Amino acid sequence: MFHPFVAGLAFAESPRWHAGALWFSDFYRRCVARACPDGRVEMMLSLDDQPSGLGWLPGGDLLVVAMMSRRVLRWDGHHVTVHADLSALAPAPCNDMLVDGAGRAWVGHFGFDLPGRAPFAPASLIRVDPTGRAQVAAPVLHFPNGTVLTPDGRTLIVAESYGQRLTAFDVKDDGSLTNRRVWASFEGRIGPDGICLDAEGAIWIASPVSREVLRVREGGAITHRIPTREQAVACMLGGEDRRTLYVCTGRVMVTPEQACAALGSEILQMRVEVAGAGMP
Repeated sequence: MFHPFVAGLAFAESPRWHAGALWFSDFYRRCVARACPDGRVEMMLSLDDQPSGLGWLPGGDLLVVAMMSRRVLRWDGHHVTVHADLSALAPAPCNDMLVDGAGRAWVGHFGFDLPGRAPFAPASLIRVDPTGRAQVAAPVLHFPNGTVLTPDGRTLIVAESYGQRLTAFDVKDDGSLTNRRVWASFEGRIGPDGICLDAEGAIWIASPVSREVLRVREGGAITHRIPTREQAVACMLGGEDRRTLYVCTGRVMVTPEQACAALGSEILQMRVEVAGAGMP
């Protein structure tokens, strides 16, 4: 059963366990924050854009996805610079991101104007090298979202929210992706958003439409289904032993101003048996 961890947020996204705290984006309030294990929240960074995906370069700098301007920003603890401009590769807002141990950032985007109710269009997964050079790593994905990397760094798995599946790739030494395959597929109202990997190779997925968090094995067998009151949008295994499952929940409002006024998003927590593994 989930228990409250942090409440009073506008829309929490992209939880990441880093340096003894849970970092997350509150994208309607345009800030990045971290929550200590006791639930105390510290505001770390304010932006002039909606932040989403988070990750750290090997040297310690934080990378942040700026959704609307379609950029990856870099924060050294004092100054924000543009690490990569993705606007030529992403025609619509960017969203989640994984930064691997080599400093490569894997960034998804919508593919179409979802807030403007445009017709669906496929998107791509973009790879940003440590130098800031960006290129399409995997085309024709149906709303690529949360992404995980296995502990050996050899398998990357991305959630296709509109495709209702998890899609896996082999990662070559140069960062190219090969051997595309369906890792798990879903029916009904299940659509994977944010995801995280555990030490048994299973993946926890947040499913907003069905308002639940699920643990699934390769092939699609579901071992756990835990309902949430609001939409579950992202999850992370953290804590000192990586056996605390954190889940960001919330409700998409018509306008950011409504979300900031309601402050109905929260982060839940629950202890689990199997620890987290791989990245993020």
